[in-house]
Amino acid sequence: MVRYTSAHTTGGAAAGAGWTAAHRRRRTGRATALGAAALALALPLAACSAGGGSEAPTGGSSSSAAGSAPSPSQSPTVDPAAYRHALTGALRPLDGALRTVDGAREGGALDKALDSAAGKAETAAEALETVTAPDNARSGTSQLATALRALGQDLRSARGSGGRCATSPRVELDTAHGPQSVKEATRALKALGYDTSLRLPRTERAQHRRPANGAFVRDGSRGGLGRLTVNNGTSSDAVVTLTRGTRTAFSLYVRKGAKATVRSVNSGAYTVYFTTGEDWNGGKRSFTRGCSFEKFDDKANFRTVRVSGGTQYTVLTFTLNKVFGGNASTSTVPPGAFPS
Repeated sequence: MVRYTSAHTTGGAAAGAGWTAAHRRRRTGRATALGAAALALALPLAACSAGGGSEAPTGGSSSSAAGSAPSPSQSPTVDPAAYRHALTGALRPLDGALRTVDGAREGGALDKALDSAAGKAETAAEALETVTAPDNARSGTSQLATALRALGQDLRSARGSGGRCATSPRVELDTAHGPQSVKEATRALKALGYDTSLRLPRTERAQHRRPANGAFVRDGSRGGLGRLTVNNGTSSDAVVTLTRGTRTAFSLYVRKGAKATVRSVNSGAYTVYFTTGEDWNGGKRSFTRGCSFEKFDDKANFRTVRVSGGTQYTVLTFTLNKVFGGNASTSTVPPGAFPS
C-alpha cells in the first residue's frame, strides 16, 4: 500500500533543514543569520494546527496528494435520438402484428394473428432489454420490457378453444393485465418525450345475453298433446333440448330460479339434454362462460291415446337441480356431443 508523507513529517524535515542552515550561517554575518532563524521559526508553525496538533494523522492522505490524483471519468451520455431509433425499431414489428389482430375476424384468423403477435411481443421485450437507455428512461424501458412479456402470455392465453362455451378472445383481453401494463409503461416514456407508437388491439366487454324465460332457442314441429315442465333451481340459466334419435325436436331457454312449460309435445321417446352457464351466444347456440353439459339417463316417454270418454296424454316435469326424493339421474356429456 502506498503511504503519503504527512504534513507533520514534511514540516519537521523542513524545520531541521532550516535550523541547520541558520547554524552554518552564523559565521557569515548577522543579517544572514537572522533571516535563517526567521525561516526556521516559520516552518514549524506551518506544520501545526491552530491547537498545536498535527493537521493530518500519520499515514493519512495530504491535501496535496489528493489534489494530484486523477478524477474519475464520467460515463458517456446516451444520445436520445439513438435511443428513440432503437425504441422504434424494437416496437415496429409488434405494432404491425397487433394491427393485424385488431382487424382479424374471430375464429382461425384471429387465433393465428394472436399467436404471431405474442411472438413479436416477446421479441420486442428481448430487444428492449439490450437497449442502452438515457438515465431518465432506464426505469421506463425496463418496465415496458416486462409489460411486453406479460402481453405475449395474455395474447396466447386469449386464443379461442374453437368449441362450445368459448369466450371471445377480445373479451379475454379486456380483463387481461398485460395490455394495461403496456399502456402504463408507454405513457410513462411518452411523458419523457419518447414516443412509443404501439396500437393495442380492440377488446370487448363481457356480455350477459339472456333470452326470455320460456323462449324457444330452436323449435321443430309439435302437434301432440304431451306437456313438459322444466324447473331450473340451479344458480345459472339453462337450455333444455329434447332429441329423437339424431334429430332435435326443440330447445327451451329456462332462466335460473324459474320454470317453463312446453305444450303440444308429440308422442315418442326423447333424450333430454341440458346445458347451464352464462351469456347465451345465439349464433353458436351455447353459453360463453361457466358452461356445463349434461343429460338425463332415462328417456322421456310421451304418449297420447284415446280412451273411453276422451284422450290421455303424458305430462312430465324435469327438475335440473337435485331434489329430495328425485328419481332421475344425470350424466356429464362432452361439449362436442351436445346437440346444437
